[in-house]
Amino acid sequence: MKFSITFALFAVFAFSACEINEPPRQTRRYPAQTSTTTTTTQYQQQPQPFPDDIAPQPQPPLVTETAPVMAPTVAPTTTTTKSDPPYGVPVPGKPGFVTSPFSPDKLTDVRGYAPGTEVKDPYTGKIFLVP
Repeated sequence: MKFSITFALFAVFAFSACEINEPPRQTRRYPAQTSTTTTTTQYQQQPQPFPDDIAPQPQPPLVTETAPVMAPTVAPTTTTTKSDPPYGVPVPGKPGFVTSPFSPDKLTDVRGYAPGTEVKDPYTGKIFLVP
């Protein structure tokens, strides 16, 4: 019984394989787009209005009589430049601690900050530089 079922399945597969061959499937191949093709088509040389050996002659400026134009007067402005923040003062004997110029009686920990870095004084909220 098992042999006949196996033989029947084998026969079905064998007959199904003998069908008429379908034509091969055609795949479309698109040409690869490269940057050279886009740049050559995108930036083609424009035709020149004059031949290379003949250059256009510059026209002399037109002279018209006009009233003299007065330059607008600019009021002198006082420029207040923001100066750099002051530096903290290092505490002798305690590396990494400085006294802020805004709160000289308290120490500020600046360990881990590079010299010249702006640091906010924790007591006054003002900015000073690490020495």
